Amino acid sequence: MTTSEFPVLRCPLCKGNDFQQELGRLDSRWGFTSHRMTLLICKNCRYILHFYDKNSIFDFD
Repeated sequence: MTTSEFPVLRCPLCKGNDFQQELGRLDSRWGFTSHRMTLLICKNCRYILHFYDKNSIFDFD
């Protein structure tokens, strides 16, 4: 595999490779931290893959 090739992402349930991309936010229990996430939703079985993006203790939006 060369450096310009990327592995194909597959759903762990149905092995599909067609995803809908959404952005999400997860707040901590007490609301002091906020985690931004990228969600990939399988278009075949609707399984959600979570990818952690960034977090900040001062990000309350």
